[in-house]
Amino acid sequence: MKLTFLGAARFVTGSQYLLNAGGLNLLIDCGLAQGQDEKICGRTFSFDPKSIDYVLLTHAHIDHSGRIPQLVKEGFNGTILATSATSMLSSIMLLDSASIQESESEWVNRKRERKGEDPIDPIYTKDDAYKALELFSQTEYGKTNILNENVRVRFIDAGHLLGSAEIEIFVKENNKETKIVFSGDIGNLDQPIINDPEYIKSADIVVMESTYGDRLHQKKSTDDLYKRAKTLAEIVDRTFKRGGRVIIPSFAVGRTQELLYLFKIIEDKKYLPYTVPVYLDSPLSIKATTVFKSCTCENYFDKEAMEIINRGENPFEFPTLHKVKDAADSARLNTLKESIVIISSSGMCEGGRIKHHLKHGLYKKTNTILFVGYQAAGTLGRSIVDGAKHVTIFGDQVDVNAEIASLDGLSGHADHDGLIKWITSFKTPPQKIFVTHGDKNVAPLFARELVEKYNYKAYAPHLNESFDLDDVLPYQEREAYIDENDKLLNESRELLASGLERVDEVINRLNDAARKADREDKKRCIRLSDAIRRLSSDLFDLANKWNSDSD
Repeated sequence: MKLTFLGAARFVTGSQYLLNAGGLNLLIDCGLAQGQDEKICGRTFSFDPKSIDYVLLTHAHIDHSGRIPQLVKEGFNGTILATSATSMLSSIMLLDSASIQESESEWVNRKRERKGEDPIDPIYTKDDAYKALELFSQTEYGKTNILNENVRVRFIDAGHLLGSAEIEIFVKENNKETKIVFSGDIGNLDQPIINDPEYIKSADIVVMESTYGDRLHQKKSTDDLYKRAKTLAEIVDRTFKRGGRVIIPSFAVGRTQELLYLFKIIEDKKYLPYTVPVYLDSPLSIKATTVFKSCTCENYFDKEAMEIINRGENPFEFPTLHKVKDAADSARLNTLKESIVIISSSGMCEGGRIKHHLKHGLYKKTNTILFVGYQAAGTLGRSIVDGAKHVTIFGDQVDVNAEIASLDGLSGHADHDGLIKWITSFKTPPQKIFVTHGDKNVAPLFARELVEKYNYKAYAPHLNESFDLDDVLPYQEREAYIDENDKLLNESRELLASGLERVDEVINRLNDAARKADREDKKRCIRLSDAIRRLSSDLFDLANKWNSDSD
């Protein structure tokens, strides 16, 4: 048996593991590496896609599923095995991802055409996504799937996303059976709607994630479902009382459905003395919610959600919910005078309709921008959360005057203690533990903790590292910790130095524009002047903020 780590190896996204066992070539996840991870992982396969017999998909998030259409485009024609909920969510997410790939390719090619360069193809298209969806085969939690005479597979509830799974693989080789467990993304406890993760009791070899292996989720009163709904109601109430609206950037799959569920509870429990008009303004969110609703008869939902379902009600529907599909109707929301709630994607404010709502809503003191998920460094959402006085949206500077709030307790990932609870639930310690899906600090640090504190044989593999599963596991050495603050400051220093080198170019352009002002396009001069003013203002605010921080 051979296991190769082709993604999420000392970085977080792009989950992809190749298992050669029992006469089969199994690919566990086929995720798209995102952001900086893509530079590490690349976008080419190191194996022949035609050689893969099965893809075993833990869940539908793009960092676990997003390269499946590319796999199909390059020759894969096997079976993609996933739970029914994952299959249904993948049907919308892979098509949406394909649309993004096509759009990004068109944008790049317009620039290449102006430079006289040849066009490039998207890594896959909607046609490739449709072909991939034809290869999905559905299974359910606890069902044994026989792949051949030597290999059988079982999916267990991971409690991370609707349909997410831990995967048990049983392999017969050399007259013995070996059990290999892939954790997928291990869910947080007490998430709305879905069940807590199940705990597996035995395995010979474990591949486990470590995304939050170095931190704990902050425990707050909002950890309780109904207290969380009350906190959301309080945010809405104080905003409406000052005549404003609540604008919520939200991830389309998972987080949005949790929000709708909380608003349903607010209505059912009468936490507010009035009804709350909620506008769901995201076509992908609407499609995903339809999938969630269609799975209410399956064994995916927790006790509280099932109580609502058993009353004959839908946990994601309430009378004042309005679904906005058309772009023109989305634009009209910003002309409404009454207080409303808008839920829109993307969750980090990097694209989608949310940017239009922020442009029209950030500058108003009466409004609240409510964040319900992690905001990655470098995103518009992170700038707002970090206290930016103004941001640039669609080329215009927008002042940040609205209240900025957050609703805690909605993380979909287990934290450090949750990961430890999961791995220590095995009655007999696994013979080997591979720690993945954590960054270059977190994965080896977590593996080292398993070695030192729990006496496990654990190791954090590097990208493209392969292992004969009968061999001895490498020893996880204590590794030098790379201080993230130092890394960020060094990167920022390099960016600023690079920017300063181009200041002379900008000054020369300004001088040239001034000389040609009587002949030059006036609009171009105005745009350039406005851009300089925004940059100057940003630098002024940054200097003031750093000076005040140092006091």
